[in-house]
Amino acid sequence: MIESLIKPVNLFKTVYSYLNGSATGKTEINGMPVSISAELTNNCNLRCPHCSSGASLMGRKRGFMDIELFKKVMKELNPYLYNVNLYFQGEPMLHPQFFSFVTNCQKPYSVVSTNGHFLSEESSEQIAGSGLNKLIVSLDGMDQETYSVYRVGGSLNQVIDGLKNVTRAKKRHNSSLKIEIQFLVNRFNEHQIPVVREFARSVQASLSLKSMQIINKEDIESWMPSDSRFRRYKIKEGEYVIKNSLPDRCARLWFNPVITWDGKVVPCCFDKNAEYIMGDLNQDSFREIWTGPRYRIFRKSILTGRYMINMCRNCTSGLRRVEY
Repeated sequence: MIESLIKPVNLFKTVYSYLNGSATGKTEINGMPVSISAELTNNCNLRCPHCSSGASLMGRKRGFMDIELFKKVMKELNPYLYNVNLYFQGEPMLHPQFFSFVTNCQKPYSVVSTNGHFLSEESSEQIAGSGLNKLIVSLDGMDQETYSVYRVGGSLNQVIDGLKNVTRAKKRHNSSLKIEIQFLVNRFNEHQIPVVREFARSVQASLSLKSMQIINKEDIESWMPSDSRFRRYKIKEGEYVIKNSLPDRCARLWFNPVITWDGKVVPCCFDKNAEYIMGDLNQDSFREIWTGPRYRIFRKSILTGRYMINMCRNCTSGLRRVEY
């Protein structure tokens, strides 16, 4: 009975801490995170031009998370977590022990996001029977020419075959796995939205149409779709800026930290190059980091001047009408 109350009580504490901090500027946190993202690897098989990993813009070392480190994190946080995202930068299914990570987060709602190139019949069978709750597959074009504009080095047919493999495996296992196709809307593929919508229905997947983050400002005009609903940026004083007022608050700092493959804790998924390290799980417990001085100072900086933090300038947190 007491164990069943740990998660909701912790959620209440975390929500209270966030609301209190947003209203008063206080940085104390009473609860633990209710969701985490774990980077299994920052390696990738593709060369997407506006991805830190794929475009080789990442300054940090490449590697694979140690499964023992992940087990340590889950042992500490499992009582509090509602959700675990098994991805950050890179392609998670490249990890040689990928399925060990999935099976070690059975209680929270688990999500994997993949570029879809490793969904063979065998791996699809494993996914369908693994207990994974949601699989997000990136599909950014419905013919090879359009698809490869962004997914450089990728094979559209391989991804489509993989999605069909997962759909068949899901049926065989009578699995409750949710499949989501993620379509990154840009100027080159926006005309194919009706086609990808029909394909998603055919493989019994939901569809997420997402705005595109553009790393280099000089490329914004060439990538932004003509449909303004899917544009992440607007022109202000002759310059492209994100359509976000960047208010001095951010729920991610209270709810959803990210753990890099080598055990560093960073504030959120927009810190792609791990420039704002809050602590190292190879040295300290998660609780020590979560409630420690670096986190308190960083939360304070969010509450007093979020617009001055570089990674926040591309953030969609709190921004309406970006995802459809």
